[in-house]
Amino acid sequence: MFRSMIPKNDNTKLLITTAAQQLLAGKTTLAALRAEMTRLASQLPEYETVRAMYGVGETTAAQLMAEIGDVRRFPRRSSIVGFAGVDPAVDQSGKHETQSTSTTKRGSPHLRKTLYQIVCTYLRKAPADEPVYQFLDKKRAEGKPYFVYMTAAQNKFLRIYYARVKECLEAFDAQQGTSQG
Repeated sequence: MFRSMIPKNDNTKLLITTAAQQLLAGKTTLAALRAEMTRLASQLPEYETVRAMYGVGETTAAQLMAEIGDVRRFPRRSSIVGFAGVDPAVDQSGKHETQSTSTTKRGSPHLRKTLYQIVCTYLRKAPADEPVYQFLDKKRAEGKPYFVYMTAAQNKFLRIYYARVKECLEAFDAQQGTSQG
């Protein structure tokens, strides 16, 4: 039987009660921060487009948008992949050709974590009609290691994200231009 090492007295009761209150206060603060983050993100024109993407929830949509920012600042879709740090590092010169290179990890670790969470959703749910999952499954069927196919799927997701959000923002800009003119 498990016996506590803490004495049973009023001080112990006070410590446990205070700790529980602090945990509850932290949880309440986190919920308020998430709600505010979602509220702010939902005011942006691309929010519904991002939310409509498979595997992107309310919190991850806001995280993605916050970490990436305005996609129009990236000249090419490969630029956003480089920004996130899920692109393979260059490691070839002359006669030396590597079989596998690690990712650059130049970008935000928070963005990579959010991308990983989204790709894990693809892996768990296995939506056969989604292009990201099809790509992930193809890489996995080729016998690629876990890290390789997960990174490749993150890369694919970002390229789709870039295309959809850029199209959405261009449509929004065109709409704003016609309503002002």
